[in-house]
Amino acid sequence: MSSSPAFVASDIHLGTGRPERAAAFCQWLEFVAARSRHLILNGDIFDFWFEYESVIPRGHTRTLGLLAKMVDSGIRVDFVGGNHDWWGGSYLEEEVGVQFHRQPVRLEVAGARALVAHGDGLGPGDRGYRVLSSVLRNRLTCWAFRWVHPDLGARVARFVSRTDRRPSVVEDGSPALALRAPILERWAREELLADPELDLVLLGHTHTPVKREVAPGRFYLNSGDWLHHRTFLELREGSAPQLLTWSDPSGS
Repeated sequence: MSSSPAFVASDIHLGTGRPERAAAFCQWLEFVAARSRHLILNGDIFDFWFEYESVIPRGHTRTLGLLAKMVDSGIRVDFVGGNHDWWGGSYLEEEVGVQFHRQPVRLEVAGARALVAHGDGLGPGDRGYRVLSSVLRNRLTCWAFRWVHPDLGARVARFVSRTDRRPSVVEDGSPALALRAPILERWAREELLADPELDLVLLGHTHTPVKREVAPGRFYLNSGDWLHHRTFLELREGSAPQLLTWSDPSGS
């Protein structure tokens, strides 16, 4: 376990955009499966995920199948819910086999002590989102949403998400994410400096890839996204973290 690298990805937003993105992500999962015993999916892997009592959202069959195969082969898969897929639950845990986390979690990752969080709602500001999140994640709201027909629920989620219509921070300076990126970096820096036993803070959410050494051998890392960057992290014991870009053999 300690000799193989761990990999981290976030903000794939499966269910939006061209199918080539989903295919490339599946190829990346196969790449990881051949090299690693630990995978961290740090939120917004799906653009919409909500588990009803007896049905799950249509699609993502190959991705879910690959994740289940990885778990069956002995690979640990930690899935931290993001603001688009926080509503995961027993299906992902019991049928696919991932370890699903709804809150920030501390994990040992490639011999390092890491705080792993998607990033939504962290740091100062973002009050509107905090209020909305408390409503959407309320038990009563979730119970009521389960009574909405899944087709209608998915349409509502796609309308609210608008992921495909959101510009890249790098290309167009998307205001919401551009403002949150430095705030989350400051939050991560403060967490690292406040806890000398912490080696890494791993975030996503901002769609902005970041590798920042806050103190010798201690890093803030943001795995970026697959909407515009297709970036991921490779963490290996005894080595500095790597922030990499995926290029699949098909070139898509």
